[in-house]
Amino acid sequence: MSEPRDLIIGVDAGTSVIKAIAFDLAGSQIASSAVRNSYRQRADGAAVQSLDQTWKDCAAALLGLSERVDRLAARVAAVALTGQGDGTWLVGAEDRPVDDAWLWLDARAAPTVARLSQGGAERARFEATGTGLNTCQQGAQMAHMQATCPELLDRAEVALHCKDWLYLNLTGIRATDPSEASFTFGDFRTRRYSDTVIAALGLGLRRGLLPQILDGSQVTHPLTEAAARATGLRAGTPVTLGYVDMVMTALGAGVHTGAAGAACSTVGSTGVHMRAVRSDRVHLNAEGTGYVICLPVPDLVTQVQTNMAATLNIDWALDLAGDLLAEAGCPASHADLVARMDGWMDRSTPGALVYHPYIAEAGERGPFVDAAARASLIGLSAGHRFPDVIRAVVEGLGMAARDCYAAMGAMPQELRLTGGAARSAALRRVLAAALDTPVRISAREEAGAAGCAMMAAVAIGAYTDMEACIAEWTTPLLGAPEAPDAALVPVYDGLFTSYRAAREALAPVWSEMFARRAAQGDRS
Repeated sequence: MSEPRDLIIGVDAGTSVIKAIAFDLAGSQIASSAVRNSYRQRADGAAVQSLDQTWKDCAAALLGLSERVDRLAARVAAVALTGQGDGTWLVGAEDRPVDDAWLWLDARAAPTVARLSQGGAERARFEATGTGLNTCQQGAQMAHMQATCPELLDRAEVALHCKDWLYLNLTGIRATDPSEASFTFGDFRTRRYSDTVIAALGLGLRRGLLPQILDGSQVTHPLTEAAARATGLRAGTPVTLGYVDMVMTALGAGVHTGAAGAACSTVGSTGVHMRAVRSDRVHLNAEGTGYVICLPVPDLVTQVQTNMAATLNIDWALDLAGDLLAEAGCPASHADLVARMDGWMDRSTPGALVYHPYIAEAGERGPFVDAAARASLIGLSAGHRFPDVIRAVVEGLGMAARDCYAAMGAMPQELRLTGGAARSAALRRVLAAALDTPVRISAREEAGAAGCAMMAAVAIGAYTDMEACIAEWTTPLLGAPEAPDAALVPVYDGLFTSYRAAREALAPVWSEMFARRAAQGDRS
């Protein structure tokens, strides 16, 4: 008797870790395997990653999963992929890499973004994609390559993203998905490439590098013999090309469960804030920022604003404390310092300081785009102590989330949270009060891998449609609503007014400081 095919593997190829997660067909997580990822950054703003090593790491994660699940290969009904978004993964003859991938962290395209943003076609490009132009994106990066190193594009046969590269290695198919295709080169309404967008980027002569668009909730391709040998899985296993990691995580965490006004924020190293809306109800802001990213549900998209740094700000503040304690001969681990955060928050006054959480060297991209933006702490006096700084940093994340949602229209009626920081009761209280909305935590541990696995579950017929899959995989894992603190809401209303006024006033200061650093050869 043949083994029942009762498992789906979701692969989430993030910036720092590649994870392979086994789920049963009802959405329960069975086992996981992870391999550390690596990339390199340079003083010129480059952030690059080896394509070959990424594939080897993905295969290693899948092999590691087989060590944790008995008879894994025989039981796998499908494999699904998602991964870090944006970036440019160029592939040439015989499906070999042209060069290292340019990651979403790569800032080299900043001069090209500045030039294109002033062009007469920029608003038309934004209204088609729903996505503000920034250095993260493949379109901007390819336009910069065209201007500065066209030989890279000359050697390429196709321009892929991270998960697309892994799909090519698993199936032999060069393709991308509707989400990445439409927010980079297309129209979110049609989920197809747009001549208007491609022309606005000056890439008409490079259109041949754009791969076919596949919807992995409808189409799969079989695992090749070579990929089977590398991963330990069976040749012929259906493989699904998922959407970009941001929306896969949101799908797994509850951005769309049928409830009106729901939104989803992922608070990790970066912050991702999104709401699900019909494509004809998208709010395109005057500033031309944010993303519109398709969901694997007909006529449904996510409006997205992203912070370049979220918990990176908390890490920075805790590292300062750790350095001082180490100097004093009292070393403390990062985990020890995290455990003290709620106590520090309790010993500080809400709304006393303004902190702008723009700690990333690449500046900020949501809800405004400014590579020169940097973090700031405003309102300090001699009476403030470290707990006040910690509170300001955490409140800064709440203010940044509110800033992002304000750029997308009305505040959410309910916020679903995922990411490691969602475990912090202090952060949840801040977010609930900052947005004046109830907060619910998703108990889904690996929402990104779950989101693409859900697509595979629909593609192989385990569910009739995505709505049915959501009802079993996602909705039951949402925790009870946590109401906002009524006393904090007006405090944070006032704080947000100061936060916005200060960040708008600081823009010319950031620019002047950035110019001085550039003249000195320092981009940090």
